[in-house]
Amino acid sequence: MAQGPLAGIRVVDMTQVIAGPTAAMMLADLGAEVIKVEPAGTGDLARLAQFAKGGINSTVANCNRGKRSIQINLSTDSGRDLGLRLLAECDVAVQNMRPGVADDLGLGYRHAVAVNPDIVYCSMSGYGPTGPYADRAVYDPIIQAAAGYVALQVNPELPVPDLVRNGLIDKASGWMAATAITSALFARSQGGGGQHIELSMLDTAVQFLWPDGGMADTLLDDDASSGRHLSTIYRLTPCADGHIVYFVISDKQFHGLFRALGRPEWIDHPDWGNREGRTGRFEELGAMLEGEFAKWKVAELAPRMHDNSVPCGEVTAVEELHHDPQVLHNQTLVEWDHPSAGRMRQARLAPRFSATPPEFRASVPVLNEHAEEILAELGYDADEITRLRSEGAVF
Repeated sequence: MAQGPLAGIRVVDMTQVIAGPTAAMMLADLGAEVIKVEPAGTGDLARLAQFAKGGINSTVANCNRGKRSIQINLSTDSGRDLGLRLLAECDVAVQNMRPGVADDLGLGYRHAVAVNPDIVYCSMSGYGPTGPYADRAVYDPIIQAAAGYVALQVNPELPVPDLVRNGLIDKASGWMAATAITSALFARSQGGGGQHIELSMLDTAVQFLWPDGGMADTLLDDDASSGRHLSTIYRLTPCADGHIVYFVISDKQFHGLFRALGRPEWIDHPDWGNREGRTGRFEELGAMLEGEFAKWKVAELAPRMHDNSVPCGEVTAVEELHHDPQVLHNQTLVEWDHPSAGRMRQARLAPRFSATPPEFRASVPVLNEHAEEILAELGYDADEITRLRSEGAVF
């Protein structure tokens, strides 16, 4: 029996690539049993990604840990019937097909609720089920462009817009879906019954952006005071041999920065030592600070900044994270051996539960790995499985 706050919950995952699989993997990390339904052909499109060994690649591994895989041709009559049987016996279903496709297959919410009235069914899409963009093809960088991220991703010293170079919106959508699903499960446990959740990447992206990215567009009255947009404050600061990211707001933090840089006399300077003096002169101060940073090596300056309580971080490469003392202390990364892919390093579930701690599930399914056992659990005997194979429903 799996451990964790969602132990005993069964999930049917009909998603591909990153957003949907990330949502379902979070549920698996929390203890749910997740059955990954993969389409005919190559299965999940993420299986075409690089960095692969033994039938597993890193994208599949990092979005599908702890799941079981069965490959079903849902476009066949018997494949649809098998899909409905899975939906009838689960608590949660997640799909991220184009709007209308699941309904065309006979596996949409109205079909699912007909066989399972208490199901929590989550439909994920790029722009939403209806509207002028509903039928558009979409991936993470497309939504980054459409939702304002690219426009904000501008270094003031090199004013060229850029992408966040990882699947930020995919992962945010996955986490949002997992949050919505667990909330719906709680509502069901309180007598609210099952329900349909519709989640778009666009809505998620705008909501995720808004707390800070929308700060200049929140107060709409003409008499609201203006200020600096957070995107103009974030800086990657060059030192003599590398870069540091720092962020200071209060007088105390500025004073600590001045001490760390060896310029304590600036603390009592009328223009730099207090907020009132700095207001309106940030560009001038920024140029002075940049000149001071250029005198220091990162390994010398960073400890001085930490000692003076200046929020800062050395720029760390991803391949160096597993050496970081705090990452090691937190046991953030876990290493384990996959039977075909070999040694693997992955990030564990971030939250820690005192009463219902989930286990780290050291498993990633190869395509269709668990078909036989899943079919047997659904009550199919050997003859029926042979029939499903002959009809092209399973593989």
